[in-house]
Amino acid sequence: MIDVYIEQWRAWAPGLDSEDAWHDWSNAPQSLADNGEQPGCDFVAAMQRRRLSRLARMTLGVAWPLCGEQEQLPLVFASRHGESPRTYALLTDLVDEQPLSPTQFGLSVHNAVAGQWSMLRGQRGESVAIAGEADTFEHAMLEAAALLAEGAPAVIVVIAEERPAEAYQPWIHDVPFSYAVALRVTATPSTPTAQHWQLRLARSTGEADSSSAWPHALNFLRALHQRSASLQHRWKTRQWIWQRLR
Repeated sequence: MIDVYIEQWRAWAPGLDSEDAWHDWSNAPQSLADNGEQPGCDFVAAMQRRRLSRLARMTLGVAWPLCGEQEQLPLVFASRHGESPRTYALLTDLVDEQPLSPTQFGLSVHNAVAGQWSMLRGQRGESVAIAGEADTFEHAMLEAAALLAEGAPAVIVVIAEERPAEAYQPWIHDVPFSYAVALRVTATPSTPTAQHWQLRLARSTGEADSSSAWPHALNFLRALHQRSASLQHRWKTRQWIWQRLR
């Protein structure tokens, strides 16, 4: 069981780039048209910004405002599918017998986004990149809790998924549209508006919970907006139980 405080959050999806927009979506969630829109990330120099993939822009766009200019904070980057569009493009080049770009290959690995965050922000602390199953969000929060227990004053947690290439869509069902959610997580509150959540794991013998049309990170964001008292997420043998204490 872990206790964490959610002090701040940011989120992005096509057409949803403000707190008011997310508040409206949380009250009446609906699928979004995804036509390749991406955050501007004007805080990054143009030459460096050109190297950023859409997934990287989504991640930096939500994480950047949560970390102060002089702060050195660990980052947990979580994504079940990672840079799947970029990987698909590399595979297409292989099939077409085209030379592979070393830069594109280097930026396709799962920890590339976390590395770009560290370099662009001058972050010298720990960064972690994880990939799990449908409960990747919970595993990211466990990682954050471990970093807090080791003395980190706060942890930036980002879970981001990009709509996969069309060839993958018969197998990837948990990304209705591209999205990124960032949370600033602490062990003790430093603001009166911080929400206190407890997470515990129970054993489940049922199948995965398919009752929700939305990824669990977005369901958790809805719970933050609506100040829900509890939230549950079942995946295979794992039953994740969230309880809001404040």
